[in-house]
Amino acid sequence: MEKKTSLYDSHVAAGGKMVPFAGYVLPVLYESTGVIKEHIATRTQIGMFDVSHMGEITYKGPDALKNLNTLLTNDFTNMVVGQARYSLMLYENGGIVDDLIVYKRADNDYMIVVNASNREKDVAWMKEHLFGTVEFNDISDEISQIALQGPKSKDLIAKLCREEYIPQKYYTANFIALISDIPCILSRTGYTGEFGYEIYCENKHAVPLWNLFLETGKEFGITPCGLGSRDTLRLEASMPLYGHEMDENINPLEADLGFAVKLTKDDFVGKKGLLEHLEPQRKRVGIKITDKGIAREHQNVYVGEKLVGKTTSGTHCPTLGGAYAMALLDKEATEIGMRVEIDVRGRRIAGEIVALPFYKKS
Repeated sequence: MEKKTSLYDSHVAAGGKMVPFAGYVLPVLYESTGVIKEHIATRTQIGMFDVSHMGEITYKGPDALKNLNTLLTNDFTNMVVGQARYSLMLYENGGIVDDLIVYKRADNDYMIVVNASNREKDVAWMKEHLFGTVEFNDISDEISQIALQGPKSKDLIAKLCREEYIPQKYYTANFIALISDIPCILSRTGYTGEFGYEIYCENKHAVPLWNLFLETGKEFGITPCGLGSRDTLRLEASMPLYGHEMDENINPLEADLGFAVKLTKDDFVGKKGLLEHLEPQRKRVGIKITDKGIAREHQNVYVGEKLVGKTTSGTHCPTLGGAYAMALLDKEATEIGMRVEIDVRGRRIAGEIVALPFYKKS
């Protein structure tokens, strides 16, 4: 039985086409707009997303930092209060349990945001590796999250929020912000490749906050957006998605996520497994489709007659005006400019290896 977020009725009333996703029922699009309009609204004005399905977990206590540094690939030693940091959580063999964001709320007090589809697995893995004096809580069911993404989200937040509450740097947050009179966490983060914010609040505040954004955001062209545009936006920005660009059989170096792995740390779960694969034999790459057709995930990629890997995600990218895909390919097939072919339901279509990200905001 899928769960409903606090905003379920708001989506239905607005014409959201509801679908099951990661254990929840969420809008894939809205009937009055559709994926492409929602995508373009986010790139040019403001897209508003219900991302309350994401999981939130807290670590508190004298050994909280030590737990995080031992469990996760990044190093959190020099984090300051209000800072956020991307990381990976690995199995012993170096395969990826999940990717996540760690926030430092105060000394010895951290909040971790995990992928909805991995929440139960992540919580079990974290509990299995707890040690020392630390208080661990899964607060996911108490929290709603709304994302405002797009160049005009800054104008909307400035209209509703005092300046001292607004985080000024990317990957920072204010944990005691007020939007109008609604208490929340205001974070300068996102999953679209655009300037934007993610707002965390108690469930009881989700509908008032959503409605406030809708009403005040009219002058800035605010558009409610669903899962469909969220996926096309993140793919244009070449942001990896668990179950596609990473999973238990893909390590961070293969996924081109080495920036979030600090091998200089004394130890962390999965470090030994990674050290055995320091020179990956395959790599995540971008492919621009130069033929008619669209490549989707899990489709074979060839150089000549040689199978060199599979696509991990693919779609038509509205901002770029063409079809693109990410793929995990053998190292010798990853040179920029190399020609490849993708098997799309028995027909091979041509593509070219291109640099990531496909799209970067100007």
